[in-house]
Amino acid sequence: MESQRDGGFRLNVLNPRGRDPEQHFGSTSEDPKAHPPVNFHAYAACTGGSFFRDTRRALEAGDPVVLLLRGDFDESARALLALRKARVPVAVTLKETGLHQIAEQLRDRSRLSRFLRIVGEANGCIGPTPEAAELYRTVRRGHEGIVFIPTPYPTDDPRWNFSRPFEERRGIFVGTREWDVPSRNHSAALLAARRISDLTNEKVTVYDFAGRTGARLLAELGFESDRLEVLTRRTSYVDYLRVVARHRIVFQLDTSFVPGQVAGDALLCGVPCVGGNGAVDCLSSPELCGTGRSLTELIEIAVELLQDATAYRGAVAAARERAAERLSFRNVARQLETFFGAIASK
Repeated sequence: MESQRDGGFRLNVLNPRGRDPEQHFGSTSEDPKAHPPVNFHAYAACTGGSFFRDTRRALEAGDPVVLLLRGDFDESARALLALRKARVPVAVTLKETGLHQIAEQLRDRSRLSRFLRIVGEANGCIGPTPEAAELYRTVRRGHEGIVFIPTPYPTDDPRWNFSRPFEERRGIFVGTREWDVPSRNHSAALLAARRISDLTNEKVTVYDFAGRTGARLLAELGFESDRLEVLTRRTSYVDYLRVVARHRIVFQLDTSFVPGQVAGDALLCGVPCVGGNGAVDCLSSPELCGTGRSLTELIEIAVELLQDATAYRGAVAAARERAAERLSFRNVARQLETFFGAIASK
């Protein structure tokens, strides 16, 4: 995808020896099988930069780097040493930033030690959530070189506008699918969606990849036979967005403090996302997010959006406006350029 920037700043993302292949976002040609410009790939995409898995390639490019910390952090530590030696400005961030994921990664003594050293030696740290940024501040004992910058979404690129006419939208899309992660609150989200369906006669759609286990759990929830659509086939990201876009709302109860891809996907579809406390949820739709709201309140909000056309259009317009201000490629690229300009000499 083309860069959204008019200037010369380019930012690369490095995931040392990760699974995602090298990808260049400054090219006008697009590979339909390539990773979409979302999540951490979006930090590179919004500046027309590249995503690398080979440290040598990032060194050759010479542009500032966001270094992803993953696994046992050993490869990340080696990459940081090489980048710092070559005087390439580098900011680090955990690749998995949900609070439960951070806790899991830092429970091992050697990984914790390595993490503390990496965060202390980098030029700076980028938190894709406010909570992650606060963690880096505690490690570095201050605010210097730390910033919260949400993972952006190409809301300013018409090629990524999957919105459908309001009159074509029907039903409730449940944004979570993980039964075994307590903070996702997936079963509670489905029960709440069942209640919303009972009150509005709207159908509920959910993806489920848990096989027989998932099927048995869904059967226990007691949905009316014609009110629940279960999708079990994995699709491309674009096809997934087309599924989301045909719904009137997205509903979730995720309390993992994640960057917020469910809400980000909803933004690309122009669909309100109710519930969830991710960064994108809170930035784009603070009046719909789960922060500080009871389950009863979230159900009431969902029912209103499904039944009140004026409230619905207002929620869509407000989310679009806030996304342009805080989450668009153009805006986040400026934030990244400013941040790296400030930490380059540290």
